[in-house]
Amino acid sequence: MSQILQFILALVVIVVLALLVSNDRRKIRPRYIIQLLVIEAALAYFFLHSASGLGVIKHVADFFATLLAFAAQGSDFVFGGMSNQGLAFIFLGVLCPIIFISALIGILQHFRILPLVIRVVGTLLSKVNGMGKLESFNAVSTLVLGQSENFIAYKGIIADISPRRMYTMAATAMSTVSMSIVGAYMAMIDAQYVVAALILNMFSTFIILSIINPYQVDDEPELKLNKLHEEQSFFEMLGEYILAGFKIAMIIAAMLIGFIALIAAVNAIFAAIFGISFQQILGYVFYPLAWLIGIPAPDALRAGSIMATKLVANEFVAMIELKKIAAELSPRGLGIISVFLVSFANFASIGIVAGAIKGLNERQGNVVSRFGLKLVYGSTLVSLLSAAIAGLVL
Repeated sequence: MSQILQFILALVVIVVLALLVSNDRRKIRPRYIIQLLVIEAALAYFFLHSASGLGVIKHVADFFATLLAFAAQGSDFVFGGMSNQGLAFIFLGVLCPIIFISALIGILQHFRILPLVIRVVGTLLSKVNGMGKLESFNAVSTLVLGQSENFIAYKGIIADISPRRMYTMAATAMSTVSMSIVGAYMAMIDAQYVVAALILNMFSTFIILSIINPYQVDDEPELKLNKLHEEQSFFEMLGEYILAGFKIAMIIAAMLIGFIALIAAVNAIFAAIFGISFQQILGYVFYPLAWLIGIPAPDALRAGSIMATKLVANEFVAMIELKKIAAELSPRGLGIISVFLVSFANFASIGIVAGAIKGLNERQGNVVSRFGLKLVYGSTLVSLLSAAIAGLVL
């Protein structure tokens, strides 16, 4: 009963926070929000509580473990078995597999398997979320392709998308993660929470956006999902996706080096001046939110620090910090914070999403840039809602 009351309190606060920045409260359609909440709660129970759901997750985890094992063979060949010795774990065990998984995504895209999946699942989602097919397709394609390359699939219509729909598409890109880095997450946190977060975030995104950015679609553009790279041979495509995966891995590596070094420096400065680290201060700031979404009080201060780290740095830095203290947290607290971390909701994503769109259409890229802080605000509420719903069943 206490978990239910905790969830109701969290839900009320999250809805109020969303209402504060709503574009038009009169256009909010409660029926769809309630419908989505019920579906999401049922999915959370299935994936995090039921035996059959846990069985599905085990199969998914085993599949990614197999992929990571294949990826390790490529890394071992180049780096002389360093990963077998436990050396450079983040680079070899977390980042290098992104290259292999990116290549697999390219193959599925090349043979038009992914566009078919996106269209089928997107159509089904549009029946229950009260949004247009464009928004539903985008939610699925973002999950598969990632927040940068996803928008290339819509390059034929992106110039004609209204600012409100553009906000929805950009916020969706920041509220989910791409399949190419799911394996990397599973190397740092329990696969159960990664898989659950992928599903929960999609529905939480629809709920939060239905409050912050409500609108009804009057005219639906004809959706012809473009191949990411037209008129390419199989091996041209494969080489391009391998290089794209390598680029993503290097970008993440650079950001990890920079952010972790900066956080260490800022922590040292704050400790010298105030006797308390910057991350500890952030922990106090985010403590109420950590407790609100169901993290037990003894874990909430450290969890709040990790939540803040994700926002100001990125989810990888936060997951590395979580890995250090995971054994000291309660299973419930660890599960809730893990779900919260699986998304691109951070300040760095503003530039990534806006830059990707600007590369296709400068005007629309500028539109998204103006939404910057509101995008981070909305996507953080999505993460809070997903974590709170996970807390309801954990």
